[in-house]
Amino acid sequence: MLKQIEGSRAVAEAVGLSRPEVICAYPISPQTHIVEGCAELIRSGAIRNCEFINVESEFAALSVAIGAAAAGARTYTATASQGLLFMAEAVYNAAGLGLPIVMTIGNRAIGAPINIWNDHSDSMSMRDAGWIQLHAETNQEAADLHIQAFKLAERLSTPVMVCMDGFILTHAYERLALPEQAEVDAFLPPFEPRQSLDPADPYTIGAMVGPEAFMEVRYLAHDKQLQALGVIPEIQQEFKERFGRDSGGLFHSYKVEDAETVVVTLGSVAGTVKDTVDALREEGAKMGVVSLCSYRPFPLDQLRYALRGARKVVVLEKSLAVGFGGVVASDVRMALQGVDCHVHTVIAGLGGRPITRESLVRMFGRVERDELKDPHFLDLDLDVVRREIDRQRDQITAGPIAENILRELGPGVAKAV
Repeated sequence: MLKQIEGSRAVAEAVGLSRPEVICAYPISPQTHIVEGCAELIRSGAIRNCEFINVESEFAALSVAIGAAAAGARTYTATASQGLLFMAEAVYNAAGLGLPIVMTIGNRAIGAPINIWNDHSDSMSMRDAGWIQLHAETNQEAADLHIQAFKLAERLSTPVMVCMDGFILTHAYERLALPEQAEVDAFLPPFEPRQSLDPADPYTIGAMVGPEAFMEVRYLAHDKQLQALGVIPEIQQEFKERFGRDSGGLFHSYKVEDAETVVVTLGSVAGTVKDTVDALREEGAKMGVVSLCSYRPFPLDQLRYALRGARKVVVLEKSLAVGFGGVVASDVRMALQGVDCHVHTVIAGLGGRPITRESLVRMFGRVERDELKDPHFLDLDLDVVRREIDRQRDQITAGPIAENILRELGPGVAKAV
């Protein structure tokens, strides 16, 4: 069924079509509309046999989800930014217990300074917690991924994050195709938990594990992620056959067959990158794009094969490992070990800064001329940065960094370099 619908509402309806039994919710922008939509659907009767539980914090939301999943319920929650950090202990616990919870991340920057706009700092901070991480390029894919995520989580008995760019996707209205209930029921069977707490058959979960077994337990979590590298494409293919859409999978390749320079990215910015690549191809540039969907597990071998013909790879990412550089770029470099290919790291869009075609064209030109320093910060205002460095060096009480920079910028915006 085609609908003109907000991305958050589409996700709420996709979650509802997946027949959850428990939804735990605490509001935090930009994911609030998702759980509000779920609550409305439950109240109206559109989602049946589901308990909506209001909690007092994000930590409580995932803690309740852990309890519900351990009791054998198909369980869902959502969060963003500081909310994900607040539930960090529970994030690791859910994965360690092997509970098939599905959670939406409305990707948003992490403070300080406070920022409510989109980048990938939040989900990247939990990249090694043991959750499968899927990133949506479009709102259509975001809705489709949630239906796939329940099947993936329950098949492997492991939790899944579906990450969608805050505001850019969550608050955007588009024409989307949402399936009928019978179609989803045929794709996603009723939940049959591998483990569930039963008073008639009591046992302990989450017990203390000492040095004699902890490494083996952690290795099994790693092995489950490796299994997912095969299961994710299988579910993608089944979804495509049933619904006619090529959503999900490990990544999407765009014009890489003859590309000498390939851009690797993830999330909604892939659309802008593809438009830019199309324009540059008309001028003779041999460029392509790989848009990652599965960030964890990371498809090392598959990505190496996809990039086999590239001379240069540009990793465009909305995250920063402070003191090091690119988060995703490190994984791409590992995938390309032993391959004669130069990998450029480009940090862009932090805190919601726009990533424009004009800025990308300038940056790709510098890549072609071998002028790009690594890591490169797209549209960074170096003059402002240098003045703040000088202020901190010359003044004993230099004041708060963020406020100093805002005073300098005034009502204007950072200029491109």
